[in-house]
Amino acid sequence: MIANEPTWTDERVALLKACFAAGLSCRQIANDIGVSRNAVIGKLSRLNLTRGKKAGDARRQARKDAPKGRGPGRPPKLRYLMLRALQAEPLPAADDEPIHREHCCSLLELSEARCRWPISTPGAPDFSFCGNPPVEGLPYCAGHTRLAYRPGFRQRLVRQ
Repeated sequence: MIANEPTWTDERVALLKACFAAGLSCRQIANDIGVSRNAVIGKLSRLNLTRGKKAGDARRQARKDAPKGRGPGRPPKLRYLMLRALQAEPLPAADDEPIHREHCCSLLELSEARCRWPISTPGAPDFSFCGNPPVEGLPYCAGHTRLAYRPGFRQRLVRQ
């Protein structure tokens, strides 16, 4: 092919249309004509030649049209569960209850039945976790829940 010759001659366009009508892929058409796959895709687009939607496209569209939020089989998110537990049970005032340290435990002793509030610095010899019984549905005991979930605390930090 000479450099000044156009890429899409009438013969090539006719061959493109015939191969497209035969159901060949863009890669196969490109190999038959002697151009790149992107050139075939671009020319098909300019000629407004499209194929019917694939099965995958219908699934994608159905997913887009589906209502957002929690599906019927999906469990609620942890954050939602924690907030619901906080709102359901009124917490004692900050000065009402001291935090006891008699149930401290190591990482290996930690479970969902123990408060997970870290005490001291990780890696220090005296590092441990609170270990007190946690509030239902939360990772911390009542005293540490007061510290962890202070209402309006984040807004005060932003305003300062």
